[in-house]
Amino acid sequence: MLNEIKKFFLSVGSIKNNLKNGVVCIGSATKDIFFPTGDGIILETPDDLTSQRKIAFELGAKYHIDERFETLGGCSVNVAAGLSRLGVNVSCYAPIGDDEEGNWILQRISQNNINTSSVNKIPETVSDLSAIIVDSKSGERTIFSNHGASQKFVVEKEKIKNFRWVFVGDLSGDWKSNIDVIFQKAWEVGMKIAFNPRQQMLHSGMLSVLKMISFCDLLFVNKDEAIEIVSEMNGKNKITEIEEERFLLQKLKELGVSIVVLTDGVRGAWVFDGKEMFHCEALLRKAVDTTGSGDAFASGFFGALLKEKSISESLKWGIANSSSSVGFYGGEKGLLYEVEIEKNAQNISAIKITF
Repeated sequence: MLNEIKKFFLSVGSIKNNLKNGVVCIGSATKDIFFPTGDGIILETPDDLTSQRKIAFELGAKYHIDERFETLGGCSVNVAAGLSRLGVNVSCYAPIGDDEEGNWILQRISQNNINTSSVNKIPETVSDLSAIIVDSKSGERTIFSNHGASQKFVVEKEKIKNFRWVFVGDLSGDWKSNIDVIFQKAWEVGMKIAFNPRQQMLHSGMLSVLKMISFCDLLFVNKDEAIEIVSEMNGKNKITEIEEERFLLQKLKELGVSIVVLTDGVRGAWVFDGKEMFHCEALLRKAVDTTGSGDAFASGFFGALLKEKSISESLKWGIANSSSSVGFYGGEKGLLYEVEIEKNAQNISAIKITF
């Protein structure tokens, strides 16, 4: 029944597909404040499949931070910035508060050559803010986020009707209602959907996520997220192949999504479109901060796909962009321009996987 509904909406969309305004990225916009430190103790917890490493500090202690960094953040903003660097016509539809942080966020979005006409300033509301602890030895981060404006964000159909693609990222608040609005409008007008569900969505509405994935043209998940989704698909019964990337990609593809992309940090990324499967190893370099690496990868892959590159070439663009991103604090500074990403991608190999 679900596939029949999908075919109906896609047929309607093909008739109405006169979209012209590129991509709209929907999600959060934040101010991120980074605190790099080498004082945290890394704990290995391999039996916890979705949280295999943790960081610890002495309870009650005070730690000195030599220097802090303030950057633009939020999945939708980071991906929009990456697409903009690659020459894509992109808009950001995200909420901000009516405070100084909101003005700062809006200015930084505009500086990245992103259309801000859909940015939604919510009265009497604080903007989203994140404090990010970065382990200076590994570049890995732990994020403490406060959601203000994003909790009150209400997506309006009229603001997303004229785009060819919609990228759906880290929605908060009543995200189920917002995502229903987004997907319904996409079906009505034939807009293609790229979806990057986040942990909060998986934990508070897995069934909604599973339903939405089936209508996607492009799905981005990291390995932890993939394990959670596939485990839910299997009724949380034990699966011996649950940590195998090939198995995870095939199971996610069964949901009906056109292209599945899976990332796993320093181990690289995989892509599967039902016909071919590829893997690219990560480019190993000293990581300053990994906060925006996933979003950088997504914008690199997505940007290549929008330029009609193959899925293997798109994978290389994603790896190139994420590798550059980890050399800087935040999700915007290390993003590559098209000429840079094309050059860097030449040094990356995409290995075809048999299945």
